[in-house]
Amino acid sequence: MKQENRLKTEKVNSEISRGGELNTMVGKGSTIKGDLKVQNSLRIDGKIHGNTDSSGTVIVGKDGEVEGEVHAKHVMLAGSVRGNIHATGKVYLESTATVLGDVEASRLVVDEGAVFDGKCAMKKTGESSRESQRS
Repeated sequence: MKQENRLKTEKVNSEISRGGELNTMVGKGSTIKGDLKVQNSLRIDGKIHGNTDSSGTVIVGKDGEVEGEVHAKHVMLAGSVRGNIHATGKVYLESTATVLGDVEASRLVVDEGAVFDGKCAMKKTGESSRESQRS
């Protein structure tokens, strides 16, 4: 069973890692207060009190915390997000993840043990609420 979970996680990681080059990291013990907008991908192992916006993948590590909205192509979550998640691609909640807010994505994967307290809206691949509001 562990082998199967590891293989599934590796497959998801490889799909999500195609979301752009990882060029920004918020390290463990770091805290950012305010909004953060980055090109490509972002990894969070510290805390962000504000909204995040990435053109690639946002990865929230097991010790990572976001208190605000997350906008990205893909989101891979092992830590916690207290706010809404908006992804044009896939949102993957690992078993240690906690989401207190709504999720909007084209695909959602939730591992057993993850906490998700909110609503989910599935959109077409590549479409976000920002784009549908412009129409």
